[in-house]
Order: sequence, then C-alpha cells, then structure tokens
Amino acid sequence: MENKDYQILLYYCYAKIDNPEEYREQHHLFCIENNIRGRIIISDEGLNGTVSGLKEDTEKYIAYIHADPRFAKTEFKIDESEGHAFTKIHVRYKPEIVHSALRHLDPNVKTGKHLEPEEFRKMKDQEDVVILDVRSNYEHELGRFKNALTLDIDNFRDFPEKVKELEHLKGKKVLTYCTGGIKCEKASAFLLEQGFEDVYQLHGGIIKYGKEAQGEDFEGKCYVFDNRIAVEVNSVNPTIVSKCHICEEPSDRMVNCANPTCNIHVPICESCGDKMEGACSVECKEHPEKRPYNGTGYYQKNLNGYNPYKGWKRENAKEIS
Repeated sequence: MENKDYQILLYYCYAKIDNPEEYREQHHLFCIENNIRGRIIISDEGLNGTVSGLKEDTEKYIAYIHADPRFAKTEFKIDESEGHAFTKIHVRYKPEIVHSALRHLDPNVKTGKHLEPEEFRKMKDQEDVVILDVRSNYEHELGRFKNALTLDIDNFRDFPEKVKELEHLKGKKVLTYCTGGIKCEKASAFLLEQGFEDVYQLHGGIIKYGKEAQGEDFEGKCYVFDNRIAVEVNSVNPTIVSKCHICEEPSDRMVNCANPTCNIHVPICESCGDKMEGACSVECKEHPEKRPYNGTGYYQKNLNGYNPYKGWKRENAKEIS
C-alpha cells in the first residue's frame, strides 16, 4: 500500500484584506517556517492558493488560515500525495485572486446559487438546464462534463466577451463549473449582472465533485495547476475525450513540451512521446534548447540557488547560504 504522508490543498476565499502587502509577508514567513510549498495569491479581495506539505504541516496551515476571522469560512479541497507537488513557495500580491477583468464584482454581495456536488449531479441533466464550463481551452479539451457547453477562450479574462454569445440561454437554468469553484464565483455573478436570472455554480468545483459524487459523467481528466498536471475524477463511468496532439488517437496523457520556449501542456500518447522525444512538433523536437525526454513529460524546475526568503522584506529576514 502506498505511503502518502503529504497533502495537496486547493482553496480560495473572497474576503477584504486592507493591508495585503503586509499580510503577504506574514503569510510567506508562515509557509517558510512550516515547509509549505506552492503558489499563493494575496489580493485586496482575498486569497487563492494551491500548496503542498507533510500532513502535520498542512494541518497547521489550515488552522492558520481558519484562525483569521477574515478567512474562517475557507474550504479546502484535500488530496493525499507521496511528496510535495511544488518545488518552491511563492506568495505574491496581485490585484485579483483570479485574473478576470471583473474587479467590480464582489461574490460576497452577489453570485450564483451554490450547488453541492450531489445537487449538481441530480440537476445537470434536466431539460431546461445548460452546463457551462468557464475554464480555458487547454483545460476543457482534456476533460469536461458530458453535454457541457465550452467556450473558446485562452484565459478566463476573455470570459466576459464570450458571454455575448450566450444571449439565447437567458431562459435556461445555467450551471457553471470550474476546477475548484473560484472562477465560477465571478462568472456566475457576471451572468446575473448581464440579465441571466437562473444561475448556479458547482460548489467546490470538479475536484469536490470527484470526491463527493464520484465524478459521475465527468469525461476525461481534470487539469490542475501543480506538478501532477492532470488528475482522475470519475470513478463511475470514466472515459477519454482528449486526443494525442501528434497522432490524434485517444489519449489523456498530459505532457509538457520538451522545448522550454514552447512549454505547452498537451496530450501526447506514450508512443508519440517516445518518437517525438517529448516534443509537440518537429520544430520543437529540433529546437537547440530541447530538454532531454525521460518518458514522463514532466520537467523538474532548476532551483538555481532559490532562496525562499526572497521577497520577505522584514529587517529580521534570515539569509540562506
């Protein structure tokens, strides 16, 4: 039996932070002192993060978040892991916790009705319902709900413009979903602002749906923003919807192109991976900077003397030799 001593946490919380830069420093130091790695965004509007660590360390981290009254409602999606899902810790300030071009919307004031996974499962196939995927192309091409409407967008900030194409759905119940729920908070709020009246969102996103509703009718894998790249969701009726980028045979084996100047994540089957040496095209295969292919399509980042205290500005910051 696998010994999984680590955990991966996915979370977000929309909550006003009056001193985000100061809080970013405090948060960063806590992560360093408790060996938490990952990517965390601190904003005036809240927190958004995916982190990893030993179970006892992630439990301390969860307690640290919940002890702050601003973030007491934060819900964590937790996966067990054999090791860290990140090589570094980055805690950054950004204007939004997810880049949306919808900074005027506050999900704490108005957003779509939250559906728990079992409620979503029961409702999704009703005749007057439209399931709307609010994620980007590379995400929904790997996996999506059966019969879901997907949008041709490369980034979530393109979502508002695409809503103009959905006018004909204003009389329907619109069920939005994304990876962990964060994009749906503003996507559903924007739909309401644009005159859609019956708008819902999958609470906790695809990840929570996989845990609580066994991922039923989610086709393919779910793209995630850590070293795993893609995770299984459906334990009821799994299928593959993505195709190998090279031969177009069914494949959900996500590969990071071996050419670092390209670096795209695309499905490439094992056979084509070997033949193309991990590259997504002949041009990338022949690129002088192409990385050696080890059969996985995942490339550990070179830390290059990485100092986790960098960016922590207090006078008593320690130096790491």
